[in-house]
Amino acid sequence: MRGTMNRRSFITSTAAAITGGIILPGVSLRALIDIHREICERTFFIAADRNLAVHPIGEVIIEIGKLFHGAPYEARTLEKPDEERLVINLEVFDCVTLVENSLALARCIKKSTNSFDAYAQELRKIRYRNGEIDGYPSRLHYFSDWIYDNVQKGIVGDVTQEIGGAEPFGKTINYMSTNRDRYRHLANDGYFRAIQQQEEIINGRVYSFIPKGNFHMYEDNVKDGDILAFTTNIRGLDIQHTALAIAVDGRIHALHAPDVGRSVEITETNLMKYMTLNKRMTGLMVARPLEV
Repeated sequence: MRGTMNRRSFITSTAAAITGGIILPGVSLRALIDIHREICERTFFIAADRNLAVHPIGEVIIEIGKLFHGAPYEARTLEKPDEERLVINLEVFDCVTLVENSLALARCIKKSTNSFDAYAQELRKIRYRNGEIDGYPSRLHYFSDWIYDNVQKGIVGDVTQEIGGAEPFGKTINYMSTNRDRYRHLANDGYFRAIQQQEEIINGRVYSFIPKGNFHMYEDNVKDGDILAFTTNIRGLDIQHTALAIAVDGRIHALHAPDVGRSVEITETNLMKYMTLNKRMTGLMVARPLEV
């Protein structure tokens, strides 16, 4: 495949197409929507120019993810004060929204449904339980639940055991309900009870994870575009970070939105070393996007 467009030129050309080359202060909501629409449509144009649709979906996801290289990290981009709605933001990302948007765009490319509306429908289907928005609890807040729900929808497969070295993930998940004050929407008692019920359901499932000490033996089984969900020793939490797997010089690295003050990047170190250096990471679950 041809080299990816530079992130700055990608966004600058998009902004120029909208504003005639001038970014104005106090941009209206309509203009902001148009910015994301234009980025989406420009992404589809690049995909068509490179004939990405003929490639495996994992490769397509990586090519899309690389288009966002250098985009700023922004935490809690989905946490809006009003009623739950589909948030579309292709300018800044957190670790989950980078994965979701890359997957949604790639699925559209593979289906040849290259429109903004089709992308929005894919994003909603991926992000929400059963693909439907029904208040704050309908969003898939826990990423292990995200994997489970997207397996049920036929969007990804849970390949954690298939890769090898997997062990039972026997951990009680209750981070949101035991840290209620960190989530403004959980001031709503109905939402709080719904989250508690979801935690009970998650805790009733059987999950597996690959301990980071085992990963080096099975690294070769990970493919480009696999979704990496890093398990954690943080009490009550299942997944602390997500990324896309990408091979660099024969080793698996992570394409991800790493942290506040940084931007979308490919890790300098391979995945084994990356996990070893992060004391809170205990291992990972792996989801593989399915062909459409």
